[in-house]
Amino acid sequence: MLIRNAELPCGKRADVRIANGHIVEIGEIASDGSHPQIDASGGLLLPGLHDHHIHLAASAVAQSSIPCGPPEVCNESDLARAIGQAGGGWLRGIGYHESVAGDLCRSQIDEWQPDHPVRIQHRSGRMWFFNSAAVALLRESADLPDSFDIGTGSLFDADDWLRSALAARPPELCSLSEVMLRMGVTGVTEISPSHGPAEAHWLADEVACGRLRQRCVAAGSSALQGFEMPDSLALGPLKLHLHENALPDFDVIVCTIAASHRLCRPIAVHCTTEVELVFALSALGEAGAIGGDRIEHAGMATDTLIEQVAEMNVHVVSQPHFIAERGDQYLASVPHREQGLLYRLQSFDRASVVLAAGSDAPYGSFDPWASMRAACARRTRAGTIIGADEALSPEQALSLYLADPLDLSHQRRVVVGGPADLCLLDRPWREARDRLEAKDVRCVLVDGALVYDRIDKAPFESFLHPDASA
Repeated sequence: MLIRNAELPCGKRADVRIANGHIVEIGEIASDGSHPQIDASGGLLLPGLHDHHIHLAASAVAQSSIPCGPPEVCNESDLARAIGQAGGGWLRGIGYHESVAGDLCRSQIDEWQPDHPVRIQHRSGRMWFFNSAAVALLRESADLPDSFDIGTGSLFDADDWLRSALAARPPELCSLSEVMLRMGVTGVTEISPSHGPAEAHWLADEVACGRLRQRCVAAGSSALQGFEMPDSLALGPLKLHLHENALPDFDVIVCTIAASHRLCRPIAVHCTTEVELVFALSALGEAGAIGGDRIEHAGMATDTLIEQVAEMNVHVVSQPHFIAERGDQYLASVPHREQGLLYRLQSFDRASVVLAAGSDAPYGSFDPWASMRAACARRTRAGTIIGADEALSPEQALSLYLADPLDLSHQRRVVVGGPADLCLLDRPWREARDRLEAKDVRCVLVDGALVYDRIDKAPFESFLHPDASA
């Protein structure tokens, strides 16, 4: 394939020839007309974007779920309407936040929907709320865990049990993959903390069947250590999920980190609060940090903690779009003196901390371009700016999605010999940087193959095996 007249990230225009999944030539290239050509017309040609933090199964299921929180649902009457008007088997709600209708209970959900079993997931992903019909079905199918409060119909941190009780099968990723391709995303890091060999095999099957076209890095549990990963996947860091109200034994975490490091596997620690970040850095200090260790979210970070992150050479994977999506709730719940500590960006960059970004989908938007805009604007939905001095330039925001997923300190480039995982915009960067819009993505290539074209969406479908397209 030959891409003609493309703007490269360095600002120059050139032709780019692709063969066998790699870029083989850049410059002014003569063509004999025997290969497919794309006229870029001066549009920017980028390495494909990488989502460095996503939960694929939950994201795929969310596409057929009922939104139960902001911005789609902002009050109890909206939620009652959304649940009450749905019908047909189990109803699954997602994204609930207590600002909508307080702490949910089964009797409350019964009033909205008495006829069908309902389960509603909290925005954090850790809590489920059920109505009486759902509780009755679950009690028939399995013994309820201790964390299930029958009176309120709430279940805490028991997703594995719930999947087993519902006999849930992993979802197909075709639709989700296509959505991400339309946004220029050619790679993902699946980072659910419980994932082990079974989930790795599922991901490999999705790739083999053509339902997941993105390159996939599979992070997850310690069960992946020593496991021979399928060729289509790359092993990611060990994911540790901290919760401020129930922190694990410190010595156990230190031993877990050290064991992972002995196998040369870095760790990724979920830290949304200051307490969680203090705990994580203390444990890393005790165990010793290695290259590739990372903090997920870093939702609250003081200057002192940023200095510690920098001194330990730990990377940070942030979610800039949370300021746009959740900022108004943060302003209502976070003390004013601490609001400037929320999802800091420029301060990490000034301290020479390696930064990357991920969606945390389905708990955040899939759209990396919306996240870039949020990184630059730092504006909530209501228009309030949080931490104006933490804003990034468009170039810095874009770079968050160009990092090598296996070495965040390295930025991927369009170079001879590099992989032909590419995103072509329909305009030059001087125009795109002021917009940062997903709709500017013109076409996408993975492994040198055209998998998305804005005008002709058929390329993606052609990669599905006949038995996978049903």
